[in-house]
Amino acid sequence: MGTFKTLAEAQEYFRNDRFATDAGMKIEKFSDDEIVCSVTIGEKLKNANGGVMGGAIFTLADFAFAVAVNQVHLPTVAQQVSINYLSAPKGERLFARAVCKKDGRTSCVYNVDVTDDTGREIAQFVGTGFKLL
Repeated sequence: MGTFKTLAEAQEYFRNDRFATDAGMKIEKFSDDEIVCSVTIGEKLKNANGGVMGGAIFTLADFAFAVAVNQVHLPTVAQQVSINYLSAPKGERLFARAVCKKDGRTSCVYNVDVTDDTGREIAQFVGTGFKLL
């Protein structure tokens, strides 16, 4: 069993992750096996060319990563992350699905796939978390 017992408990804890939540990012699905977070694409997430800011996509992936690693061990922080942008979003919503690839004694590795609501693959994020305490 993970750190948070219910979706509501995780949502309450991560409500204090102001950068992500103020941008409209939400935890949609919550289990010990996967975390899914989402955001509706609005004007405040767009760049000067009308596309979604890479930083908004990164933040959604990082938010899903944070929820996932802290479900395994609280507190866990990012030690190293990388992202590959694959396609521009065409839909109205983005989803980030985080799954554990390795859960070690002091570190963990997660893959986070970002898609839009049309099923288009938007980005692939890989994060290594370092377990504090």
